[in-house]
Amino acid sequence: MEFFQQSSGQWRSQRTTHHLAFRRAEIGNSEIFVEALGADHPKIKEICQLHEVDPNLAIGGAFVSWDGSMAWDKEDENHQGNTIFALIPDSDNPRQGMLLRERGYAEIVPIAGRYHIDDQEALVLITEYDTMSTIERFWFADPNLRLRTSTVQRFGGFNTATFCAEMRTKETPEEGQESDENTQPQNAFHSITGW
Repeated sequence: MEFFQQSSGQWRSQRTTHHLAFRRAEIGNSEIFVEALGADHPKIKEICQLHEVDPNLAIGGAFVSWDGSMAWDKEDENHQGNTIFALIPDSDNPRQGMLLRERGYAEIVPIAGRYHIDDQEALVLITEYDTMSTIERFWFADPNLRLRTSTVQRFGGFNTATFCAEMRTKETPEEGQESDENTQPQNAFHSITGW
């Protein structure tokens, strides 16, 4: 939960996706909003029930929304969306466990992945979909600069690798404060590699 709490706020993401099969790279930008949610938040309980997991096992999670674009976008493409994460730590090791989502990034269906905090305090997410698998790693270079790498492997061998530099542009309002309309995008940056 500490990682999601540190991630709370508004972020501007600049990323480069390497399409390995084509030996070409594509750039993109996104606005990302993250809000940490406590274990008693109704949405956390709802996600647990969706995945048939006891809500009492959840330690909290996050709401994430995104709005972005990529250089190769076609006219009808958009990279907008939002999702809720719920963290279910392993009983013997709270630094790893299940990460439940109401929708995945590579496939827009409810999905359960695995998370762990590595020895450099980075958050690593591993998600297996029906047609592909993703590995994402997030870490802070400083409190307002978060870095992210991700790889996607499709069954059959098509792969992408992405690097993102995400700069915090606004803190999440303190509890009880009203957020202004610019704090959270109304639509929520979708990429094959995550938020």
